[in-house]
Amino acid sequence: MIALATWVLVMTALIAIGMATYRIVQGPQHADRIVALDIFLAAAVGLCVAASLYTGRTVFLDVAIGLALVGFVATIGWARLVDKGAGS
Repeated sequence: MIALATWVLVMTALIAIGMATYRIVQGPQHADRIVALDIFLAAAVGLCVAASLYTGRTVFLDVAIGLALVGFVATIGWARLVDKGAGS
């Protein structure tokens, strides 16, 4: 059952990475690219969880929590940067 969950999680993350790559290349606005980078971070968190499920080690969950925290702060920073650039 864990192998199936890991496989589904990895495939979903890869699909999300593919769609985010398309959005980064084709994104008409900077906000689209920021959302795509946030999707990359979410996929990385999902892959860390999949690695934790597959190996049975919880150290990958610590990495996932760290990535989620850094990703949140980075997304807020990029959004503020784009917002200030749009107003001037």
